[in-house]
Parts: sequence; structure tokens; C-alpha cells
Amino acid sequence: MKKQTGEDIMRGPDQPASASGILREHWREGRKLAALPPDLRPRDRIEGYAIQAEIETRSDQPLFGWKIAATSEAGQRHINVAGPMAGRILAETVLPVGGTAAMAGNAMRVAEPEFAFRLGKDLLPRPTPYDVGEVLAAVETLHPAIEIPDSRFADFVSAGEAQLIADNACAHLFVLGAPATADWRSRDLIEERPRITLRGETFIGHGRNVLGDPLIALAWLVNELRGLGIIARAGQVITTGTCHPPLPIGSGDVMEADFGDLGQVSVRFG
Repeated sequence: MKKQTGEDIMRGPDQPASASGILREHWREGRKLAALPPDLRPRDRIEGYAIQAEIETRSDQPLFGWKIAATSEAGQRHINVAGPMAGRILAETVLPVGGTAAMAGNAMRVAEPEFAFRLGKDLLPRPTPYDVGEVLAAVETLHPAIEIPDSRFADFVSAGEAQLIADNACAHLFVLGAPATADWRSRDLIEERPRITLRGETFIGHGRNVLGDPLIALAWLVNELRGLGIIARAGQVITTGTCHPPLPIGSGDVMEADFGDLGQVSVRFG
């Protein structure tokens, strides 16, 4: 008798919802799993995004925005993937500046200072990619931000790209700073060097760590959504990935990210 493989397993029409339900339950309860069941496990990025999309239907608030995982080489090594992935930021995961991030159940235990952008107009799916200028023209404001990622997989390093996309690209908690009042559009964000303080130490980030340029990362996200037939909507926030290798955090720590005249943002870990 032929051994059944992952390619042979039939996918039912409720596969995305069932897989998403398992991941959502583990997120809410702070539990981990080894892997999704074989009949629910995504085989590629497209199936991973189909599962991820279901998480949005389980939220009772409009989608807050989007994140990019693994925009830096350090981030890619951290979760063992070859390139970036898009994830959803749910409104219920957003903390106020200076708020407390619960650490219970968080296995990754890292935080990431990031450049985030709020869109001022919709960017619709279309056959041709958007260039950086077109995306930048749709941006309303720039914000400093901190992301606190996590995974529902106990061994997120070996979970694989498709499952990590299904797992909302390791989205967990997010802090958005106030919009920058400085003229950030005239600045070269590649050379911005935010100062991060944590446990009395100072770390220096670098804009070039974000896919070489935070604006390139921003355009990448919009085009990833374009390829999936998803509208990047006005009012949504896009955070572009860490500008410093993920920094280990522990309960009781406070992280402050100072982007100079572009603003400051902080979070406490409970």
C-alpha cells in the first residue's frame, strides 16, 4: 500500500478556518503546538495566507494594519526563513505607548524597534507592481513602533515558511508611537539610527537593516497584498520590520526606542 504523503492529503473547503481556529485558540490561551494536523497544514505560501486570512474574521474590530516578518538577515535567521512574510496586526493586540506587554506564554521573548507608516488612501490590487514613489505618495504619517512577536509553534525555527505565514507571520503584540512631526519625507531613512535602551544598555538600530531601506520594505508589503488580491486600506498601519536584531526581553524590563525628532516609543514587559 502506498504511503500517504503531504501532497496526497485532501484539503477540505473548511481547511483554512479549521487551521486558523487551532492557531487562534493557542494564541488566546498562551499554549504551543508542534505542528498543525497533516490535513490542515499549509503546503505553500498561498495556503498559509488563506489560513492567516481567517484570523481577521475572528476579530470584532476592523483590521489595524500589517506587519512584515523577517526583513533583516537577523530576523530571517531567528525564524529560519529565506525572506520576508506579511502578517496582520489585529486591533486587540495593539498596546498604548508605555503600556505593559504580558509575557505569559511568550516563547520568542524578543522585541523589535520599527518604522511604521499609516496609509492615507487605498492601494488597490492591480496587474503591475507599485513602485516606492507610488506607495510613499499614499502614506499619511510615519510613526516609531515596537513589535513583540511570538509564535504558536513550540519550535518556530523548524515550523517552516508556510506554517509561519499561517501563524500570522509571528504577530503577537504591537506598540505604535505618535506620528512624527518632523519632515521625514526629506530624510534618508536608510541612515536613521534609533537608540534603544533596555536594562540600562544602549543599542543602535539602523534603517538599512530593513530590507536595505524601510521604504522598500513598505512597498514590498503593498505588493505582497497586491499579489494576494488584498486592498491596502487608508487608515491601516504598516510596520516594516526591525531595524535592530531582535533584542531579548524578560519580565520587568522596559524598552525605549528613541528615533530622535521622528519620535519615541516605549513598552514595559509584565
